[in-house]
Amino acid sequence: PSHCSNSGVIRTDKMLCRVASRRASCAAAVAVAKSSFAASSRTFAFARLASPAWRLGGAQAKCPATFPAARHFSGIEIKTPEFGAESITEGTLLEWNKKVGDFCAKGEILAVIETDKVSVEVKAEENGTLTEICVDADATVEVGQKLAVMSPGGEAPAKEAAAPAAAPAAPPATAPAPAPAAPAPKPAPKPAAAAAPAVDGERRVKMTRMRQAIAKRLKDAQDTSCMLTTFQEIDMGPVMELRKTYKDLFEQTHGVRLGFMSAFVKASSFALEQVPTVNAVIDDASQDIVYRDYVDISVAVASPRGLVVPVLRNVEKMSIFKVEAGIAELAQKAKKEELTLDDMSGGTFTISNGGVFGSMLGTPIINPPQSAILGMHATKQRPVVLKNGEIAARPIMYLALTYDHRLVDLREASAFLLTIKEQIEDPRRLLLQI
Repeated sequence: PSHCSNSGVIRTDKMLCRVASRRASCAAAVAVAKSSFAASSRTFAFARLASPAWRLGGAQAKCPATFPAARHFSGIEIKTPEFGAESITEGTLLEWNKKVGDFCAKGEILAVIETDKVSVEVKAEENGTLTEICVDADATVEVGQKLAVMSPGGEAPAKEAAAPAAAPAAPPATAPAPAPAAPAPKPAPKPAAAAAPAVDGERRVKMTRMRQAIAKRLKDAQDTSCMLTTFQEIDMGPVMELRKTYKDLFEQTHGVRLGFMSAFVKASSFALEQVPTVNAVIDDASQDIVYRDYVDISVAVASPRGLVVPVLRNVEKMSIFKVEAGIAELAQKAKKEELTLDDMSGGTFTISNGGVFGSMLGTPIINPPQSAILGMHATKQRPVVLKNGEIAARPIMYLALTYDHRLVDLREASAFLLTIKEQIEDPRRLLLQI
């Protein structure tokens, strides 16, 4: 703002005006002002300030050579961040965690954006106050789009002091106190978007972007692949006995719990190396078969927004301990909604454990562009005819392998399941890789 008017006489070193840039501000000290250089609140080219001096009525006012780092005279635009892949250019802004006027500390989460695969957090780049929100919740936003504006600087407001033990006595009333003003009426709730009329006893909830993407991918898999499912049963007794014997020592040694999933991941990795067609994929564009010499297994885990399939990479080189640690890390990230696009990308084979939900049997759907998926189910005591002819109750799990029959034949699918069965029913094979 200007601090003097045209032809006004001011003392030497009196501040004439303050100029604000994106980085700082500087004060011009002059003797006499005969014409205003710029009207208050006007924006002008910084090149005129960057020169050694400018002239006002014969006097010169020099701008300092350097500026302080603080940016207290400009707003910071909060924009939609990159989603981690060029193919993902937009998402849905789920919610704002702050409102206009709230103080935001550096690194604090301002909003959450949901994409087709992951949820992305929008964080404050530095301390400041949220001055404007440009996009409402549930709106679709693109990468680089302006979401909000922050005023930088400031500190978090101090917590309200506790009320004093005794309030000071009020002065004697000389006149009746005026009646308190009626509270302002609350604004009317925002009308809901037009939707199909609901039937009594029903309610409608908008599908999330992630759920829509899952639905589309599963339908595309059905339309593209020729899916067939083959089953096998496994006696879980030996691996359950192994876990019972060594689970405490394993956890003390490695700091992670020993579960059954790691055994199936390693057994599947070995089977994929023995039957490489299950680990391959058809390139529909060129009609080539792409064989992979590595094993990246997608492990289905639950998240607050649905089932997700992060990837364990190079499982063929991992130990049981490394597998357990990797699964635990991915499950924790999924629970906290911290999975990145890199965690979700790739994968040559998927394992889904419906047994944790009590599923007895099912036919999983292939996770494209993969060619097969293994479904684990609940372990139940079932009557089994043993090798000596006796009938005994044994803990049995049913396995289901769904595969693309355009590429994988029944012979290969059966050999794959049999390899896993042999590894699980004799866990020593996992160590010896036979």
